[in-house]
Amino acid sequence: MSVLTAATDRSICAPLPVLGKDVTVPLVTGGEVTYAALDYAASAPALQRVWDDVAAYAPYYGSVHRGAGYLSQLSTDLFESSRVTVAEFLGCRADDQVVFTRSTTDSLNLLAAALPADCQVFVFETEHHASLLPWRDARVTYLNAPRTPDQAVETLERALAGRDPYGPALVCVTGASNVTGELWPVKELAAAAHAHGARIVLDAAQLAPHHPVDIAELDVDWVAFSGHKLYAPFGSGVLAGRSDWLTAAEPYLAGGGASRQVARRSDGGVDVEWHTTAARHEAGSPNVIGVYSIASACKALTEAGFDSLVAREQRLVTAVRAGLAEVPEVKVLSLFGDDAPRVGVISFVVEGWNSSHFAAALSAEYGIGVRDGLFCAHPLVRTLLGSDPQDVGECGAPEAEPGQKSLNAIRVSFGAGTPDEHVERFLRAVKELVSEGAQWKYRTEDGRCVPDRGTTTQV
Repeated sequence: MSVLTAATDRSICAPLPVLGKDVTVPLVTGGEVTYAALDYAASAPALQRVWDDVAAYAPYYGSVHRGAGYLSQLSTDLFESSRVTVAEFLGCRADDQVVFTRSTTDSLNLLAAALPADCQVFVFETEHHASLLPWRDARVTYLNAPRTPDQAVETLERALAGRDPYGPALVCVTGASNVTGELWPVKELAAAAHAHGARIVLDAAQLAPHHPVDIAELDVDWVAFSGHKLYAPFGSGVLAGRSDWLTAAEPYLAGGGASRQVARRSDGGVDVEWHTTAARHEAGSPNVIGVYSIASACKALTEAGFDSLVAREQRLVTAVRAGLAEVPEVKVLSLFGDDAPRVGVISFVVEGWNSSHFAAALSAEYGIGVRDGLFCAHPLVRTLLGSDPQDVGECGAPEAEPGQKSLNAIRVSFGAGTPDEHVERFLRAVKELVSEGAQWKYRTEDGRCVPDRGTTTQV
């Protein structure tokens, strides 16, 4: 009997069509199987709608903001209308700016470069490195991992109340953990930040693809996310929110597009008048394809209905967690506990297994793509695994051989395009690997666990 009962609730939609849903991959044990992409948290497959929209536009591609010709004008209109679409998708306020970047990492580094002098930054150790590390030129307070949402708010309030001197401050927090999938109390954290005179930026990289994000409702100052998590893997991202710090800061990149007017001075120097709009931080020829793909994905998710998407994904989350709970050797990682609301991101370890070995076997023997490692959130994973923060541990398994314990975990993640069958196959594979072991021999090569192709003997 299927681990996923047939959905009778009409509010639960079918999987959205995505590229790669029919791709087959070879198995080390022989034959081929349809690939089960369960690594959405790293990069989600492109929605078919996004691919079709991009393909339809591609012949009309032209230089944005740079030409009087028809294709340039069309591309400029497309680029700027995409900005409007993203603003609507995020529930931006009337005076918010939408700046297009390369990724969440790029967005947060842009904001870091725009911080006012003497700004203090407060960030939990649980953050992805994209939001943990950009604040190198600011005074940063790293907060310990909370064990409940209420504790997160209390920890932030204490830190903000004790800051000295009292000046500009920024809180950076994730909306959904890229390790545990757990939702953070963003609205409550925003209220705490504002009550203490601080601003807040939301890392929505893992939230936006799974859950509605409304800047005005959450009362956050900025939101950052990546297209490649949002079913638009063409190398673009977004920073949306308040304009004052961005307008007051020097351009993130100096060059064409960011400058309104440039003139030589009599002393041989150059005077520059920079744009005060989003263009100030969008120097160079923009990634029109990437921007349009984000707008297309925003429209597709909105039209599909987030209520239906969330309902279906929660059914998958429940099935995966229930299936893993049936295997005593599996430990699911969590900060806030089993009852915490979460998106389709689940990390776990398996007793007696090196995480890279387990992930390699899922791929080579079952055609299932997951991720193993520390997920660019090293402090959080080490905290969840109960290891010393100073312990050596890297993404991959550079030191642990197959079968040996490692300081890494395994992450399964899914979303709007995941078929039920992929989840069912994953759960069967986990149970078989734990009870019967791998069918093939594996070795460590360049820090990765891979099938030993030098032997034809199964184990």
